[in-house]
Amino acid sequence: MEDSYRHKGLRKQLVESIRTKGIADERVLAAIEKIPRHIFLDSSFLEFAYQDKPFPIGSGQTISQPYTVAFQSELLLVKKGMKVLEIGTGSGYQACVLAEIGARVFSIERQRKLFLRTREFIAKIGYPVKVFLGDGYEGLASFAPFDRILITAAAPEIPQPLIDQLKPGGILVIPFGKDDLQQMLRITKNTDGTLTTEKHGAFRFVPLLGDLGND
Repeated sequence: MEDSYRHKGLRKQLVESIRTKGIADERVLAAIEKIPRHIFLDSSFLEFAYQDKPFPIGSGQTISQPYTVAFQSELLLVKKGMKVLEIGTGSGYQACVLAEIGARVFSIERQRKLFLRTREFIAKIGYPVKVFLGDGYEGLASFAPFDRILITAAAPEIPQPLIDQLKPGGILVIPFGKDDLQQMLRITKNTDGTLTTEKHGAFRFVPLLGDLGND
């Protein structure tokens, strides 16, 4: 898992690219610059790891575009020590970005092969992310409540169990919609249990699937 001067230089260029697209949270930008994205990718994509693009990681899933990772991370308004639930571990890259900015990250992956591979990989590179095999629609009730919840796949509905597991004052970020493009929503759970929803533009994600995947 070499991280060469060239890789570091390419990351610096990537950070400047996403900064010009509007990402302003310096903690998020620092995490993107520090974490070697190329080690999360198949070797056939190594030369392209620092392009601002998504890439396939197997099991029908992708590693998100760095700008999208940064955008969702910034929307969460994470403070150090907060408990964050991520729905859709994927490669583990987003979870590591959140951990790097100080979150205590709990992440759920429904694809068994991806779960086994990513759990081992994250432990190997030393990030304290807790990875679970499960149905993201159901969340992690035994570890609730959470300060923040991030959904990293397109959701046709807002899962009620996730709202229930969110602390009063907590934030849920979700790419919402059934079509090819989803609306990025930031939902704040008010202290009286009501929800305030903000729209933050259109994005494209792979679908969020319910029920446990065993393939």
